[in-house]
Amino acid sequence: MTGWILMHFHGDMIEFLRLIRWRNLLIVILTMVLMRYGIIEPLISRINVILLNGTGTSIPMELRFPWYDFIILVAATVFITAGGYVINDYFDIKTDLINKGKVIVGTKIPRNQAMLWHTIFNIAGVAAGFYVSWKAGYFWMGSLFLVVSGLLYFYSSTYKRQFLIGNIIVAILSAMVPLLVVFYEWPALFHYYSLNAAEVPEIDFLFYWVGGFSLFAFLTTLTREIIKDIEDFEGDSAYGRNTLPVVIGIPASKIVAISLIIITLVMLYLAWFFFANNKITLIYLSAAIMLPLIYVLFRVAFSRYKKQLHYASNFMKIVMLAGILYSLVVKAIITWNLH
Repeated sequence: MTGWILMHFHGDMIEFLRLIRWRNLLIVILTMVLMRYGIIEPLISRINVILLNGTGTSIPMELRFPWYDFIILVAATVFITAGGYVINDYFDIKTDLINKGKVIVGTKIPRNQAMLWHTIFNIAGVAAGFYVSWKAGYFWMGSLFLVVSGLLYFYSSTYKRQFLIGNIIVAILSAMVPLLVVFYEWPALFHYYSLNAAEVPEIDFLFYWVGGFSLFAFLTTLTREIIKDIEDFEGDSAYGRNTLPVVIGIPASKIVAISLIIITLVMLYLAWFFFANNKITLIYLSAAIMLPLIYVLFRVAFSRYKKQLHYASNFMKIVMLAGILYSLVVKAIITWNLH
């Protein structure tokens, strides 16, 4: 009897983890941690300041946003994201039955239970968002989490059925994940060093660095969303959704996805040429990002079956992960003065 209960619990837990897309949530956590410790921390450590109450010698800048508040910021982001995944599956039951042949909500997890989890995640996420914003001295920034939770609800219920709007919203929200880290770290840095340093250091460049990762997240997410819409054409068409492939057709949608991949590649090499002109970055971009993107490009261009598009969509996740992991390359270059 105990064994049956444990097996049943284990099965329910697996379905719950699938519902909240636990792998994607890990990527969110990894992104935020790497933006803080792989980009912001090593960059500011290269700036020396003289503290007013110090010995008069210059010392490297340090992170000033408390690590425990950072954990709450990450938790708030994860809760809101998980709630978004739950409500997305709640509204996608009919189309998922056609596109995927199976659903979690309504079969493995009851609809009312899914809605309860959505509510719990959003309340926890918004509460944590307001709390960490209050701790940072900008209580109003908590409203950002409230707006995002609402956007994710209306995305699932309405926007994803409209031409391009849903795709752009998801891409913008993905781009916000890296930016959240610098939004909360920059004020803490500026506040501390403006009061305690002999001269306020210039740290606006942090927005450019993290902004580069955000732009990459936007472009790759938008590309993947369009590829997924091409893959889901059958179900979306059957239920009257005005997705890009339904409105302009599959061949034209492929051209849009391929164009976005080309734009991403061009912008990557422009960023390398103007901002990170070193051999290590060039090798990493070419091997870890360019080659997989070219693979996706050809997969999309010559795909004839849903499975081929599904491979391309999943491969975009690898590209996105490789983009995030470039932060470790940046950290290594800065830490060990590699060029």
